[in-house]
Amino acid sequence: MSRVASLEPGAGGGGAETGAPVQTALSVPGMHCAGCMGKVERALAAVPGVEAARANLTARSVGVVHDPQVGVPALVEALAGAGFAAQPRASVTDQAPSAVRPLLAPLAVAGFACMNVMLLSVSVWSGAGGATRDLFHWLSALIGVPAIVYAGRPFFASAWSALRRGRTNMDVPISIGVTLATALSFYETVTHGAEAWFDGTLMLLLFLLAGRALDAMMRDRARAGVDALLRQAAPGAMVVSEAGVLDWVAAADLAPGMVMRVAAGERLAADGVVVAGTSRLDRSLLTGESATVAAGPGESVHAGTLNVEAPLDVRVLAIGEDTALAEIARLMEAAGQSRSRYVRIADRASRLYAPAVHSLAALTFAGWMLAGAGFYHALVIAIAVLIITCPCALGLAVPVAQVVAAGALMKRGILVKDGSALERLAEVDRALIDKTGTLTQGRPVPDPAAIAALGGTEAGIALALASHSRHPLSQGLAQALAARGVRAEPLDAVEEVAGRGMSATWNGMPVSLGRPASSTGGMAAALAIGSDPVRLIGFSDALRPDCAAALAALGKLGIECSILSGDTTEAVSAVARATGLTAQANASPQDKHEAIARLEQAGRHVLMVGDGLNDGPALAAAHASIAPGSASDVGRQAADVVFTAGSLMALPRSVRMARRTMRVVRQNFAMAIAYNLLAVPLAMAGLVTPLIAAVAMSTSSLIVVANSLRLSLGGASGNDAGKEGRA
Repeated sequence: MSRVASLEPGAGGGGAETGAPVQTALSVPGMHCAGCMGKVERALAAVPGVEAARANLTARSVGVVHDPQVGVPALVEALAGAGFAAQPRASVTDQAPSAVRPLLAPLAVAGFACMNVMLLSVSVWSGAGGATRDLFHWLSALIGVPAIVYAGRPFFASAWSALRRGRTNMDVPISIGVTLATALSFYETVTHGAEAWFDGTLMLLLFLLAGRALDAMMRDRARAGVDALLRQAAPGAMVVSEAGVLDWVAAADLAPGMVMRVAAGERLAADGVVVAGTSRLDRSLLTGESATVAAGPGESVHAGTLNVEAPLDVRVLAIGEDTALAEIARLMEAAGQSRSRYVRIADRASRLYAPAVHSLAALTFAGWMLAGAGFYHALVIAIAVLIITCPCALGLAVPVAQVVAAGALMKRGILVKDGSALERLAEVDRALIDKTGTLTQGRPVPDPAAIAALGGTEAGIALALASHSRHPLSQGLAQALAARGVRAEPLDAVEEVAGRGMSATWNGMPVSLGRPASSTGGMAAALAIGSDPVRLIGFSDALRPDCAAALAALGKLGIECSILSGDTTEAVSAVARATGLTAQANASPQDKHEAIARLEQAGRHVLMVGDGLNDGPALAAAHASIAPGSASDVGRQAADVVFTAGSLMALPRSVRMARRTMRVVRQNFAMAIAYNLLAVPLAMAGLVTPLIAAVAMSTSSLIVVANSLRLSLGGASGNDAGKEGRA
């Protein structure tokens, strides 16, 4: 049995030994829509002993809380009974298979065949008759039938899986319509009939596959966040045996009690405690602290942190699923479960769609038979009803608008990674913003007054020392001095001591640039030249350009902002004073997660803006999240939106575009519903052939696409800001 992360963050796994409920994760690759989620959850909930089941469409998995006596085979069997193949998911580190890849080949085949059959159909529509028409129908059949069989496999397989268990889903009426239309078209071809509808059937499949591929593409991108986080841990470590022998051991084979030797510049592969050595660790990805921290014997250290200075011997305490890094991944994945209001609407609609369409088609067939229309004519009309009710326009209403909006934002340096994020971003009314690297640029800048106070020789020595180091403070100092036209003094015996700084000799006199002897309450470097008084050079992390304008724009959009940072109180206070925002400092990843939960419980929709691994759970848990392009890999992957430009104006710009997108989505839904209200009665009345039904369905889809394309016009930062702000 696979013990997995809790369904709820922070909940611990039970155990069979205690009789407490246990948690199991199952991979369900065949789950591809809101309707599937509901069926998976209901099938598992019907198993005696199952307390809760929650499907994750992004990861295509389901977490189950159940009695220890309920085995995994019973859960797998219950899902098989609902038409879904499943298998235990060993750990959170298992990567879900891509949902896009299986759709690409059918999509390409449908598109290629549709274009060719349409060209042949043009001749028939132009008046070709007799042997010429038969020839074009046969050519269409030769191209269309194999293409329909291949491109329709995703729908046929899903429909068959449901039908053989006495159930239906949205793919059943689609498969019936496609099969009947193809069979009737082939019959028309063989009997020299006037019409065949291979073109309409292929067009139907093309639009259905395009909508499904767009949706799957967005979900694959969302899942990539957890994978990126887990890649932060080292793949293995050098383990020191009791005899002093070193041996490299893969991370999966590490065990509590082992002692691993972590060299400078290497990341930790497991959680543990330092037993020998002294060094400094870069824990910025885990804690958000902008400076490295000291680590010595007795200090707890975590997987994924970077050893900066000197080798450490660490006794392993937790590995794999038990590490803090895996816990953060679990928080992200739990928070990544579907939160879309439109998904819930689609779930309810999917339960009604198949029975409603089947009933309409059956009633139409029966009605026309009773009216004496004959089997063939009644069947043609029933097929037209099945095709014209295809939910292509409804299915495209959301993903196309999201893709067009994402493309428009991308042109402005804003990358939308999760299509449903636009829906949630449109609803935010509260923003929590990290400090370092988010409100600020994350690049230390020396105090201009301290720089100006340096004499010419002092500045030259400082530049010479700083230019030999890759430390962020040295780089910032070197850039500032170079910009002032300072010329570096010649130095001898230049040396960098890890954790202390640069030292050298100048004209036989010792000089150094490094860590101050005592705390200064902020970032600073000490410049020592011989026996002269030590010069302290303070550093600050400047706010991003347009920070004030961006915060003001968010305020006009009705979004209240505050700072939520893991940095020190002193560092956060300075930024809070500069921006006029309220702030919370020293916030751990769990603190940030809890702050968001409190606001959500109070009915607020939270926008989290952050950049570090420590922000990962908060970025995933928030109603919507944005990270700067300079963020860590994990920060970028965890966020719904990433902006690559340096300006914070990306925040209000994204919100405005999200609100415009949701207006377009609502318009698309209205048009799709209006189309069905108009077209379905006409089809039932026998006024629509299967070809006209396919054209009408495709036209409704094109109208939805054209309406969505308006999002690419006018930009996301145009003069409609005020209108969007009121939306």
